[in-house]
Amino acid sequence: QVQLVESGGGLVQAGGSLRLSCTASGRTFSSYVMAWFRQAPGKEREFVAGISRSGGNTYYADSVKGRFTISRDNAKNTVYLQMNSLKPEDTAVYYCAASATIVVLTTIYDYDYWGQGTQVTVSS
Repeated sequence: QVQLVESGGGLVQAGGSLRLSCTASGRTFSSYVMAWFRQAPGKEREFVAGISRSGGNTYYADSVKGRFTISRDNAKNTVYLQMNSLKPEDTAVYYCAASATIVVLTTIYDYDYWGQGTQVTVSS
């Protein structure tokens, strides 16, 4: 069982930056692929970024490529999402997720554990 707790959301102006953190309970954090998803009002939850177990491979949705960076610190059981050049369309609840798969996958069905979400609001 893995429990995930996100933090770092908030209100920011367009062009600004935020860093989200997700801390996991348990001693097996390094055995999970980690990802960030987001869900805007009235829309389906979508993949944002994912990172392999070692942190050596990262994947991004086209909409955030070049602006967002995912990273992890296995010693701290934490995964991060650095978000730069934020746009109003990035407004959503952001969720951290963990998967026991070997490779980074991009659908919600591939992830076994989810955090409670943190709100990110970007004003224009």
